[in-house]
Amino acid sequence: MTDMTNETMVDLVEITPIREIRVQDRKTRARAAILNGPITTTLMRLALPTIAVLLAQTAVSVAETYYVGYLGTNALAGVSLVFPVYMLMVTMSNGGLGSGVASAVARAIGAGRQRDADALVLHAIVLAAIMGAIFTFGLIWAAPALYGTLGGKQASLHAALGYSNTIFGGAIIVWIVNLIACALRGSGNVKVPALVTLTGALIMIPASPALIFGFGPIPRLGVAGAGAAFIIYYAGALVFLLRYMASGRSGLKLGMSRLEWRLFADILKVGIPTALNTIQTNLTVILVTSAVGRFGIDAIAGYGIASRLDYVMIPILFGLSSAVLTMVGIAMGAGHVERARRIAWIGTYVGAGFAEIVGVGVALAPSLWAGLFTDELSVIDPASTYLQIVAPTYGFMAAGFVFAFSAQGAGHALWPFLAYTARTLLAAGASLVAVNVFHAGMPTLSLIVALSYIIFAPISGIAMISHRVWHGATRKIST
Repeated sequence: MTDMTNETMVDLVEITPIREIRVQDRKTRARAAILNGPITTTLMRLALPTIAVLLAQTAVSVAETYYVGYLGTNALAGVSLVFPVYMLMVTMSNGGLGSGVASAVARAIGAGRQRDADALVLHAIVLAAIMGAIFTFGLIWAAPALYGTLGGKQASLHAALGYSNTIFGGAIIVWIVNLIACALRGSGNVKVPALVTLTGALIMIPASPALIFGFGPIPRLGVAGAGAAFIIYYAGALVFLLRYMASGRSGLKLGMSRLEWRLFADILKVGIPTALNTIQTNLTVILVTSAVGRFGIDAIAGYGIASRLDYVMIPILFGLSSAVLTMVGIAMGAGHVERARRIAWIGTYVGAGFAEIVGVGVALAPSLWAGLFTDELSVIDPASTYLQIVAPTYGFMAAGFVFAFSAQGAGHALWPFLAYTARTLLAAGASLVAVNVFHAGMPTLSLIVALSYIIFAPISGIAMISHRVWHGATRKIST
């Protein structure tokens, strides 16, 4: 009896850590593939799940716009007014501070600092709660004046406020979910964030029209229903991700630990400049929307439809670039500088080539995109003008985007920040001057936006030849 008990106890001791051993084995294999495997294959393996599900999420956004279009031009214009601010939150959490989180986690794992990588998850959640609260209270206070300034009036302003209050009321939830997902991607775990997003897309596609138009016991909420579906999905994702991270199965374990400034600093040194980049990107859209507002409600709706294609490209580029960031960060953490730079260049070729093919195709037949959302020629015409001029420069946009994420993976964000600043000054500043001072029309405004993409890429690309970005980072790691 005693022998049986002892054997059972030994078995329990041996079985207990099996899950931890498996998790550790997966992490070791993933790190080895990033450091030694074929670059293109590994890059695609990391990028494709994120790209696929973000495209599904983008399809939800496009479908939502399609549904809202049935509510009329004022509702469509109202959602267009909110969209740049909504994208500011999404891009700041996924690609702004989220890039800081992913970069910090990737470099920690590359250098073998697992305890720091785990602790960074809690630090990311604290930052998410702070930023989410800022968005919630800031938009509740400033929304009427902001959307009014952008051209919202009466019915369109009312629609904008209904949509905005619903979405930003749950901003803390959105921020926490997105920063946790970024931490997972930084560790090389792309499947779980991808599955969470895909599940959300499958839920929201039927939920949005049910809440917008009403269905059975569900009341008709109008444009606010689209925002409600969005928050319901994120609430479910939050519950799942918190439980998953606490289990330790993710390769990162969420637990209580002492908050340390050095870990906040590791996130923020990349996260703050990158967040400023996303602010400038969305500020550019907001200011260009303001300039377009001089042309009337139909032009605002048309520009909103056309510029949404710009944002359709972002999830694809984000999926690719986040994989580049992870691979570059882990390679830099391990001191493999030349491999990190090769990863960055290969990612750039792939992203720029794909984006240019899409851009040229859309420019040749812009009404195919614009016609998805409306059949009113007064809305389709400005949308087509914008796409014919701006879409062919998507290759430049993509190159600058991947260059920026590559530098962030190496722990630097100066040149991307300067590139985004130059783009904002040209696209937003010159557009406002052209419209308000010289009374330019939609073709001139679109040309200015196109030129801003063309200058964005080479300035961001200076990071690729900067000795400080690559070899400076290596010296810091080794000390």
